[in-house]
Formats: sequence, C-alpha cells, structure tokens
Amino acid sequence: MSLPRENRFDEIAPLLPKVEKPARYLGHEWGSTEPDEDAFHVCMVFPDVYEIGVPNLGVAILYRALNRTPGLSCERCYLPWPDMADAMRAASVPLLSLESASPVASFGMVGVSIAHELAGTNVVEALDLARIPVRACDRAEDDAIVVAGGPGIWNPEPLAPMFDAFLLGEGEEHIVEVAEAIKAGREAGLPRAQIVASLVDVPGTYVPSAYEVRRDGEGTRFGYVVPREGSGAPEVVLRRVADDFRASDPCAGTIVPSLETVQDRLSVEVLRGCARGCRFCQAGITYRPVRERDADDVVAACVEGLARTGYDEVSLMSLSTTDHSQCARILHRLNRCFEDEAVRVSIPSQRLDSFGVEMALEVSGAKRGGLTFAPEAGSQRLRDVINKNVTEEDLERAARNAFENGWQRMKLYFMMGLPTETDDDIRAIPRLAERVLAIGREIVPKGRRGSLSVSVSVAVFVPKAHTPFQWCGQLPIEEVRRRQALLLETVSDRAVRVSYHDADTSMLEAALSKMGREGFDLIYGAWRRGCRFDAWTDRFRFDGWCDAAGELGIDLAATAAEELPLDARLPWDHASPGVSKGFLKREWRRALQGKTTGDCTRESCTGCGICPTLGVENVLAGER
Repeated sequence: MSLPRENRFDEIAPLLPKVEKPARYLGHEWGSTEPDEDAFHVCMVFPDVYEIGVPNLGVAILYRALNRTPGLSCERCYLPWPDMADAMRAASVPLLSLESASPVASFGMVGVSIAHELAGTNVVEALDLARIPVRACDRAEDDAIVVAGGPGIWNPEPLAPMFDAFLLGEGEEHIVEVAEAIKAGREAGLPRAQIVASLVDVPGTYVPSAYEVRRDGEGTRFGYVVPREGSGAPEVVLRRVADDFRASDPCAGTIVPSLETVQDRLSVEVLRGCARGCRFCQAGITYRPVRERDADDVVAACVEGLARTGYDEVSLMSLSTTDHSQCARILHRLNRCFEDEAVRVSIPSQRLDSFGVEMALEVSGAKRGGLTFAPEAGSQRLRDVINKNVTEEDLERAARNAFENGWQRMKLYFMMGLPTETDDDIRAIPRLAERVLAIGREIVPKGRRGSLSVSVSVAVFVPKAHTPFQWCGQLPIEEVRRRQALLLETVSDRAVRVSYHDADTSMLEAALSKMGREGFDLIYGAWRRGCRFDAWTDRFRFDGWCDAAGELGIDLAATAAEELPLDARLPWDHASPGVSKGFLKREWRRALQGKTTGDCTRESCTGCGICPTLGVENVLAGER
C-alpha cells in the first residue's frame, strides 16, 4: 500500500543539527509552489544533492509545467547527502519531498531526472530510501508509478529494470500528458499494470515492460529490444519535441535556494538545439532542431527574472549561446539595461569562431572574469575528424580579441582518446595552450602579466549512443594513463596549468554506455557495496564497481574498449532521437577520412533525418 500523505518534517528536524548543510532539507524557498492537496501529486526527484539539483533547468521546466496544469501538483526531492541518508535510515524516516515533507512513496507518480550514466547508484539509493521497490516488477498495486527522463537516458537499458516508463526528449508537454494518463487511470480504478501498459500510447514514452530483449546474430552481446507480442508498443519510440518552444517561459528556474548552489544565478534559456555536428556530442543530436528565442523575449525574461529573484547575475543558457543569431544584440541590450545595477551577464562557454571583437566587448559588460573555450582537440587534423569546424586561427583570433579587451584568464577544454588520435595530437594540446599564453603576454602590459592564466582541462572521450562515434571502443585505460603522462611531459611553460579527468570514472561510464539490461545488476551490485554519488570525485569507489563486476563476470575494461559492428542492432536502437542511422554511419566514415560536415543553420540540410522524422524544423530569430 502507498503511504499516507502527511507532513513528517518533525521526524527529520532532530537530525538537522547533526548533518552537513541542514539547509538542504528545509524547503519553503522563495519562488517554490505550495502543494494543492486536492490535485494528483507528482514528485520530481533529482538524484543528487540540493545545491546541484536546484539550478537544473530541466527539472525547473517540468516543475513549472506540472504546477501550471489544473488538477496536477508537483513537489521536488533531492537526494540527501550520505550523512543525512544514514541518519534517516537509523531513525526509520523515509525519503521526503521538499515542499510538504511527505513520503515520496505517497505520490501517485515519481519522476526521476537522469543527468548522466553514473547516476544509477543514486537512483537505487533514492528508491530504497523512499521505500519504493527498486525493481519495477516488484512494485505492488498501490506503489507510485516511477518514470525517468533527462539527457542520461539515451541508452535506457541499464536503468530499465528500475522504471515503469521513460520519457524521451523534451518534457514540458510530455510529462503533463503522462501524469494526466496516470491520474485518469487511478481515478478509473484501473490496475496498476494496465495503467503502465497504457503509457505506450503517449507519444515518446518507452515502457520497458512492453518490450523484451533478444540475443541473436543481429545484435551485440548485450542484445537488442523489440516489442512484446500484443503489447501495442511501437518498434521504435521517437522522442518528443516541444510544440512551440518560443512560446514557453525562458525563465523557468526562479526558485531562490536556501544556500549557495553550484550555479547561483538566474538562468534564462535563449535557444535549444545545436547543429554544429560535433561527432562525439550526443546533445548535438538529441536536442535538434535549433530554435532561437527572439531578442525581445530574452531581454524581457532577464529583466523580469532578476527582479523576481534578486540575483545579481544572469546566465544565457543553451548548448551554444554565441551561435544565437542575435547574441551580440542581446548582450548589448542587457549590458545597457544593467549598467548602473552591478548585474553580470554570463555565457557558459563561447564558440571560438563566434568570439569576435563585438562579442568580446559585450560578454559580461565591464566585468572581466574568465573565458572558457573548447577546441576539443589539439591538432587541426583531429578537429576535422570530430567535425569541430574551428581552426587554430579561430583560437588565436578569439584569444587576441579577449586579451585586447581586458580578459586575463582563459580555460581550454580538450578530449583525449578520440578516434584516430596519435601522440602528435596529444603533444599539440599544450602547444596550443602555450600559443594562447604567448598571445596574452604579447598584448597584456608587462606590469599586469602576473594575472595571466591559461588552464587546460582534458576529459577522456566516452562513446555515446546515437552519435557517429557510438560504434567506437574507448581507449584502454593503460593507454589513457600513458597519454596523460605524455601530456604532462609535453608542457614546457609552467604558467600553463593542466588537469585531466580520472581514467577509472571514464572507463566505467563507457562500459555502462554500451551495456543492455545486465547493466542494472552491475549498478545494483555496486550500490550494495556502498557506491553512491559516483560522479563526485571524492566519493567514487572504483573497487566497489570492480567487485560487483567480478561477481557478475563482467570485464569493465573490455566492455569499455569494445568496438561494435556497424551493421549490428544496438541495445538502444529502439529509443530514438529521430536521427537516421544511415546519417550516423556516413558521418563515421567521413570522420575516418578527415572530412567535415557543415551546419544546417548556415548551409544546406546535412541529411540527419530529424526534421522529416519528427515533423520539426530549425527556427531562427535572424540570419546566422
């Protein structure tokens, strides 16, 4: 039976003085929505701590969409930090929602936002702490229906045993339709299994129990997924795209948190989608087409949002904000609006080929913090392989524009282990950084050069589903470590600071990204061994994952490094962002030839297939 809805804050109140950051659990923030007790109740769970989850724009969009729908009421829940989770278990207190401190298990629907592959153990932790059976097949008639969405579900199979349904794609309309379908089923007295089964009729919804895994010569060793006979489920579930993105609220995240968060500023979504076509980038496929908001709407949202929240910084959010056809105009207008108010306007990262003189003048107005660029690869050859479509000249020009306009700190993001990479490509990374530093020393007056800073961050490439590199194997971990050592050896200027990602974490991420439903047993086994918050460097316990893999007979290193046949049916083929597999194969072949592909918002259609398949198109506010 589901738990009764009742405020149980008095049960966690005695625990607050004993845990780190008790403000995480208080709720009642400015801008949050009071629950409607007469409505159908949905709890949105973000499986990470409060200060990571509150700024998440996706959760904010869904929270607002549900609470604006008559008959629905949405609350939030963030995963307690281990100290609080352990204290709650010891005191027999279940996972509670933030707004009303009601047991999460008492909600009719629980939605979980999955940000990345390493969230799996935190999902298990949240369900277990909520006292909701972890496996969907074990849930009783009155248990909440548990659904998932977010950018981390494009290979849903390792998580599939935990969820009644997955919502593929953009969720602001989709989640409302699913919640209303569950509400209608409950009100009609339908059996739980029948309600879950009916969700296959909501476009964009993947219901794992309506499908089965086949293992034969057509697929990889992890099998592929097909509908069960008589289920009525589609062979391929296509993702949802919002009907009218430009009509939605650009400023959904207006809850003012109880403590400082990782992105403690107002976020305004200025565009959705990216057509640059970087071949490693999953988001570049799964968020197409490109849709820009008009400059008037963006400026109005920033002014209103800052007035509503009291923030002194606004971030213009998207996959590639400087690609917006009116970006410089938006920045100019915002800087004029706030020139007397000490408000900072920021952009998460800048495109090298978009960062001209005008952009350098407008970003952050009179304030000059740090700039972030992502060349991704050190050599032009490798940038062509990954279709980055930026040159060393672009980087030099962007650096020159930045330094001439008062910037003194720059961070450069790269990846290691990209297809066809050689030692020369690794050596090119510090050379590129040193060239940027040399430009800074050439431009910045001698007395101010002490504050010049160029830092390099190098991630390990992880092949992702639905990208041209989905068939690749990851670089073996021993080779990753050799190349990391080579990278450090090649740096000749001590003013260039180099950091790189943990090879073990990246290897686990790559292994999970390739697996089928067997991946759940690995996740569950790691959680039983104490693994949680695996995306946190200081919490990651690789030994626990290795022990769990060993018990199951899984070779993590071999799985991560495995190359998949181009003609195989893949474990994630049934959950589609709408891209043509033929297009992905063509892009893979072009990568091996070092041939680049253009941007369809600037050139002609590249044939990815998304627009005709999903019935959508690019919507630009002006000419790019």
